[in-house]
Amino acid sequence: MVILGIDPGLAIVGWGVVDYAGGRFKTLGYGSIQTPAGTRTEERLAMIYKQLNAIIDHFNPAEMAVEELFFTNNITTGIRVAEARGIVLLCGEQKGLKIAEYTPMQVKQAVVGYGKAEKKQVIAMVTNILRLPAPPKPDDTADALAIAVCHGHCGPSRIAQYFNR
Repeated sequence: MVILGIDPGLAIVGWGVVDYAGGRFKTLGYGSIQTPAGTRTEERLAMIYKQLNAIIDHFNPAEMAVEELFFTNNITTGIRVAEARGIVLLCGEQKGLKIAEYTPMQVKQAVVGYGKAEKKQVIAMVTNILRLPAPPKPDDTADALAIAVCHGHCGPSRIAQYFNR
């Protein structure tokens, strides 16, 4: 099953596509959608929409896993990220993808085995699990791959696959 993992943001949307079959992962592609600072928010959202649709069309995933929002101090930044996240969810819905959402703690637990793991531990485990030649850059891309791995290990489809045998 092809899974698209997304780490949403307005400046950078990390994305990673993996094929999960037989308990093994194969990395199909990864990268980031970056929008220029100083550009109007609605233009940035349109850029995300267009580029994410192209990624979905290219890789044809069956499912999309998206990180839930987590922000502490800067509410303005949180609102902009929420707007970008809305675009991500819209793209997935319009393409007919099954969409799952995970908290940062759930992702860390699934990938590292510890819900309060540090970012460098998550990046190291993603690099290892996916047998990548180097840690993915930027960190948002590594996070997106971690979300895809989390979904592969924990996603609702795993339960359906088990019972449909």
